[in-house]
Amino acid sequence: MDILNALVAILNFVIIPAAAYGAQLALGALGVTLVYGILRFSNFAHGDTMAFGTAVTILLTWGLQALGVTLTPLPTALLALPVAIAFTAALVLLTDRAVYRFYRRKKAAPIIMVMASVGIMFIMNGLTRLLIGVDEIRFDDGARFIISAGDFKRWSGLDEGLSLRGTQVITLVTAFAVMVWLFWFLNRTRSGKAMRAYSDNEDLALLSGIDPERVVRLTWIIAAALATLAGTLYGLDKAFKAFNYFQILLPIFAAAIVGGLGSPQGAIAGGFVVAFSEVAVTYPWKKVATYFGFQPEGLLQLLSTEYKFAVSFVILIVVLLFRPTGLFRGKSV
Repeated sequence: MDILNALVAILNFVIIPAAAYGAQLALGALGVTLVYGILRFSNFAHGDTMAFGTAVTILLTWGLQALGVTLTPLPTALLALPVAIAFTAALVLLTDRAVYRFYRRKKAAPIIMVMASVGIMFIMNGLTRLLIGVDEIRFDDGARFIISAGDFKRWSGLDEGLSLRGTQVITLVTAFAVMVWLFWFLNRTRSGKAMRAYSDNEDLALLSGIDPERVVRLTWIIAAALATLAGTLYGLDKAFKAFNYFQILLPIFAAAIVGGLGSPQGAIAGGFVVAFSEVAVTYPWKKVATYFGFQPEGLLQLLSTEYKFAVSFVILIVVLLFRPTGLFRGKSV
């Protein structure tokens, strides 16, 4: 029984939370890697694009709830998501038209595009705070638990409870569906093949008649959709706070670089590698060790949760030092 209790504890506190967090990071990293692969620069405004998209989702959710429209037992935010994605895509296309297109036409060096994205990041950060404030907001209505710890204990007779939140299942199912769609889009559709051709060789793509402005627009729209989706799922799973989306930029970049910048498969793998590393390193393993017959004096926690982003930073440094092309051999940084 103790082994079963230990396995349930690992499942409850490590595997399920890390899988949901990994799916959120993977969606965010897919947006970053798509922009890097096709537009050839690291978009530092991606985290704040996630925050803006989520803020719009929350405002629309509140509007729907005020009108008495809900999606029970699912969160009402899912109903607001398509409109929020449209708003976010419009804003991102506007920033491209106002800023990035100017530098693109001048064939500016990638570092100039990066610095421009830092400026956009600060503007979007201020816009989001102006729109919804700086406080922590919870907007996860609907059924909270699919399996509660109490029900699981009564059903199994174990000491350890297992809880599975609805938002965690929604995150995993949505992320899987979006990833499948993205791979289908990039590999099977005419537009997806044009994006890949533009990414591989811009000059050759132009000679073959591919419209570069259409490729750029499609890239931004998909990146905005991925950012809004990742931000909303992250907010549903934890809570929305504008500053948190600035902080999450580090693990998202770490995930994209660990997998290999420009590689969609790498972004997904990197997201889960970073998430499981963060959760495993910051989880206190004392309870699990006790079930296996050990009686440790300390918590067996390698790092406090306040420093979880340090794990991403360490992973990032190690990958840049020893394998700059990442696990899936993307473009070197």
